[in-house]
Amino acid sequence: MKYQIKETKDLTEAEIKHILELWDISAWNTMKSTYFRSFFKDSEFHFLVDTHENILAIMRVNFDFTLKIADTAYTFAEAVGLVAAHKKKGYGAALVKNFKENVIQRNLETIGFCHSDLRSFYEKCDIEILHDKAKMIKESIGSEWVNSEDDDILIFHTSQERKKLLNQLSAQNNAYLTTKE
Repeated sequence: MKYQIKETKDLTEAEIKHILELWDISAWNTMKSTYFRSFFKDSEFHFLVDTHENILAIMRVNFDFTLKIADTAYTFAEAVGLVAAHKKKGYGAALVKNFKENVIQRNLETIGFCHSDLRSFYEKCDIEILHDKAKMIKESIGSEWVNSEDDDILIFHTSQERKKLLNQLSAQNNAYLTTKE
């Protein structure tokens, strides 16, 4: 197995097709590669591949992710879209381990999110989890702010100060997801 990182522009047509198949999101299933590259332009892709370059597991890093907490904007790299091509083979866990080492080495402030049913997976991968803190993040849907659907914040790598800020989120102290205009 080999760990690889690719920028969106460097993905092949076959890789894009395979990524979309693995993600299996109906709204994206017909996405063409040109649109994919534009849609995910602020991303990089992390892979675990076999000796034939087949994708065993994938994760995307979104660099367009800013949380506003108490009137201050904090930009993070957001780890999303983790999926393994084959379940229960350890590929997802191996990718998470390589990914965590990579963001620590690059000193990249990186967080992710998960539902509570995935806690045990991330605990096995030695990822710090801020339980039930993702619900305190508000996202703009149309003209209103709604709570995130995720339960937990995953700490892949971040400063103690930022971790403390995230851990202090509450119903009285929400974070707001802001996007680039």
